[in-house]
Amino acid sequence: MASENEPLKMNKTQSIHPFPDNYIYVPPRPRPQPRSVLRRFCTIALASTLIWTLIAPLGSILSGNWYISGRDGQDGQTWPGRNQVDQDELRQILRDVPSSESAMQWSRYYTSGPHLAGKNYSQALSTKQKWEEWGIKSEINEYVVYINYPLDHRLALLKGKEKKEQDGEKEYEVTYEASLVEDVIEEDPTSGLANSVPTFHGYSASGNVTAPVVYVNYGTYQDFEDLLAANITLKGKIAIARYGGIFRGLKVKRAQELGMIGVILYSDPGDDGEVTDEKGVPTYPEGPARQPSSVQRGSTQFLSVAPGDPTTPGYPSKPEAPRRPVETAIPSIPSLPISYADALPILKALNGHGPKAKDFNQWWTRNTGLGYKGVEYNIGPTPDDVVVNLYNEQEYVYTPIWNVIGVINGTIPDEVVVVGNHRDAWVAGGAGDPNSGSAVLNEAMRAFGEALKRGWKPRRTVVFASWDGEEYGLVGSTEWVEEYLPWLKHASVAYVNTDVGVRGKRLAVAASPILNKVIYTATSLVGSANQTRPGQTVYDLWDKKIKTMGSGSDFTAFQDFAGIPSIDIGFDNDRDSPVYHYHSNYDSFHWMQKFGDPDFLYHRTMAQVLGILVAEIANLPVIPFGAEDYAKALAEYVHKVEDKLDAYLIPPAEVLSASVTDEEMFELRSSTRNISSPVSVSTTSKHTPKTFRKSLTRLHEALQTLTYHAYHLDLLAEELRHISENDEIPWWDLPRKIRHHCAVRKTNTKYKYLERSFLYEEGLDNRPWFKHVVFAPGLWTGYSGAVFPGLMESIDQEDWTNAERWVDIIESRILNAARGIEA
Repeated sequence: MASENEPLKMNKTQSIHPFPDNYIYVPPRPRPQPRSVLRRFCTIALASTLIWTLIAPLGSILSGNWYISGRDGQDGQTWPGRNQVDQDELRQILRDVPSSESAMQWSRYYTSGPHLAGKNYSQALSTKQKWEEWGIKSEINEYVVYINYPLDHRLALLKGKEKKEQDGEKEYEVTYEASLVEDVIEEDPTSGLANSVPTFHGYSASGNVTAPVVYVNYGTYQDFEDLLAANITLKGKIAIARYGGIFRGLKVKRAQELGMIGVILYSDPGDDGEVTDEKGVPTYPEGPARQPSSVQRGSTQFLSVAPGDPTTPGYPSKPEAPRRPVETAIPSIPSLPISYADALPILKALNGHGPKAKDFNQWWTRNTGLGYKGVEYNIGPTPDDVVVNLYNEQEYVYTPIWNVIGVINGTIPDEVVVVGNHRDAWVAGGAGDPNSGSAVLNEAMRAFGEALKRGWKPRRTVVFASWDGEEYGLVGSTEWVEEYLPWLKHASVAYVNTDVGVRGKRLAVAASPILNKVIYTATSLVGSANQTRPGQTVYDLWDKKIKTMGSGSDFTAFQDFAGIPSIDIGFDNDRDSPVYHYHSNYDSFHWMQKFGDPDFLYHRTMAQVLGILVAEIANLPVIPFGAEDYAKALAEYVHKVEDKLDAYLIPPAEVLSASVTDEEMFELRSSTRNISSPVSVSTTSKHTPKTFRKSLTRLHEALQTLTYHAYHLDLLAEELRHISENDEIPWWDLPRKIRHHCAVRKTNTKYKYLERSFLYEEGLDNRPWFKHVVFAPGLWTGYSGAVFPGLMESIDQEDWTNAERWVDIIESRILNAARGIEA
């Protein structure tokens, strides 16, 4: 071929045009033949129809409006693919359908008998059948997991007999035999079931130990440090600790690490606030105060290390799955939960032995509630001839558990919202935990089923889950996430969790900050169950506090392992509410009907909030997230790290004299570094608190970049949202419609993957299952969330080299997030 500057040469065989160069030949126009105009019109019309037939579905698919729907909302075909239920109509359905009466019936059903993990198949099957009746295709998802069931137990206080003349083994007499059962209450049928679940700890070790007792307060890390500093002998002793503040398994873990041979946990009424027998409030069932025989069962798995089946960390517990040792995941010493009625003789046996709680610090006398019963809160240990015999026999098995999974398919295949609640309980009842949530989930799903009947189909697929095995250690949900991790990482937009849906009247929310806006919206669209004045919404009466994500419920695997933004929501109780008998026989339908939610109004309200929350995420064209909210929250979290570092650098007396909340107290007391001692600084290391403090400015700078891009992403999303909701683009402007749909798609994808940007594949130090660099359960709290755990734990360990290493990691994750949402 000739170059651009070389003139074309004529071939001899080419003919020469008969007209001059400046002459343009126009052939004569033929006369129109009969019917040619009609033929041209038909051709244009047919071509336009064909083009529209091909392009319109594409635009509808991009916008999420295309769907195939029949009488059940999921099968058959409805043309031309327009959703028959708009967002306002959907919201109204989700408000109108849930009822207090139906929620009450669900509560009555789920609390009518024992339903421990691995022993509730009939409930799983019934749940599946009900969901399918509402038009939601469902299946039962099975795993084979390692858990324990109680066989036998005993707890007795013994006193040595006078020595006989002949030598031999020391003999003891029983001075108190703990009942280890809860009282049967005639008006509460659940408390007297013949097949009620014994008092025990999930994942507790079997054992038979006899030793003196030491009172260890709440059993926090710093409580044990205080005992060591006071030269209290712990090795070979049995600990008695009060419940509260931190996860029970971590109390057992620390006792075990320090050589103790058994643990007794009891509920101290001092933690019940103003609603106590000491303050003249009648006890259950006559009144709202704690029933003295109430026992809190629960898991002692080391939850902050890794949840799920301890034999399959990081992968699903299928029958053929390889199994790993469990020593680092569950206790090797026995433990028992007891009531405060059973704890009294043991605590009184400590009177006069060792220092008193008041001889330590303010944390040891906070919320003590048995002084009026004669307990002096001595530390002990008891003398060698005053001992406790703790016997615990557990059966460990591999057993199936059953998740029920329901699906409403959406029009966008790779955008999915998961919503769940667990079904298993430690007791026959479980009216609050978890089955208030089960009733709430069912009522929300019944409303979605009604929407399906009216022709609704969501843009995004909605997956509903009734988890099994949550109580042992979030087992069912964790195994499911581990199995479907690639799909969830690709498709999941959010996880919405309700565990204890109702146990009081105060809305409690924990969530990833990216979800703040949708939570505010959903709560503002639902009327409050407590109308102090007409027209008030749930939002109006809520304190607007959204906690950070920790652990203790089924959101953990989604948020901390898979990087899926999560919400945990429900109505909680407070210190002035009727005492909630957590994990006790008295968490019963009768308690709920008498004290918790007598008219089941809060159950209905929570079902409305849950339904609308899911619908807003699943159905709006633009995912209702706030990237800037996330960026601002991260900046606050960096300030929390700086505050923690500063607290270690100020005089300890100022910290100890500060007024703190219970939550702040347990955060302080769960530190592995004693705040009452000065910071140690190496004179040889180039990494110091000062250099670490300076390196944190890099995180602020990275967050400025993220905030800039987050602001513009939210701004674009708002523009797209306005166009979509107001249908501003005329139907005939196809190019603009397609550009809009592509912009929506791109924006939603950025929102969907933002949370995943904060995953670090190697995981946290010494607990690699936790992948999120921003959120994790506190290492020694378990329940409450730690922010930037890599930094916080490095401060506790005074490891400034590791702290700066984590600054590098977190900075890279923040910049990765910024690149992911950059325009």
